[in-house]
Amino acid sequence: MFDIYTIGAEVLRQKAAPVENFDAELSKTIETMFTTMKFGRGIGLAGPQVGIGQRLFVIQLEGGKPFVFINPEIIGTSQDLSEYEEGCLSIPGTYADLQRSASVQVQAYSERGRPFTMEADGLLARVIQHELDHLDGVLFTDRLPERVRERLLKQYEKRMRA
Repeated sequence: MFDIYTIGAEVLRQKAAPVENFDAELSKTIETMFTTMKFGRGIGLAGPQVGIGQRLFVIQLEGGKPFVFINPEIIGTSQDLSEYEEGCLSIPGTYADLQRSASVQVQAYSERGRPFTMEADGLLARVIQHELDHLDGVLFTDRLPERVRERLLKQYEKRMRA
C-alpha cells in the first residue's frame, strides 16, 4: 500500500509527467493504487497523491467497475454544470460543494497502452475532472471562492493540530 500525501506536500502541486512505460511495474503500481484508494475509502486516486509524479489515475465508484486512465486528456465538456459535494483523500475530512461540467469526453490509454475515448456524466464525470486536476497540481479547494477555501483550510489545519 502507498502512503497518501496530504495538502502541503510538494508533489501535489507539480504537473505530472506522461507515462512512457506500459510494463509490469506500471501494472503493479495501478494494483497498489486501487488497494490504497479502497483502504482510504476513496473513489478516485491520482499518481501525485501517492508520490508518483506521472499522469495516471484510478477510479472505482461504489458498486461500479474499476477504471484506469493513463495520460488522460479531456477533449470535450458539456456546457451544463452540476454542483456536488467533493472531498479529497489528500485533504481528509474536508468537503465543499463545487460546480463542474456535468459531462466530459476523455481520451486516455489503458493499462496495456491501448488508446480509448470515453464519455462520462454524473459522478464519474466529476471524479474524472477531480483526478485530472491532480495531474496538473490543482486541488479541488483551488476551485472554490477564496473566502470558502480559506475557511475550509483553517478548519482542516485546526483538525490536524488537535
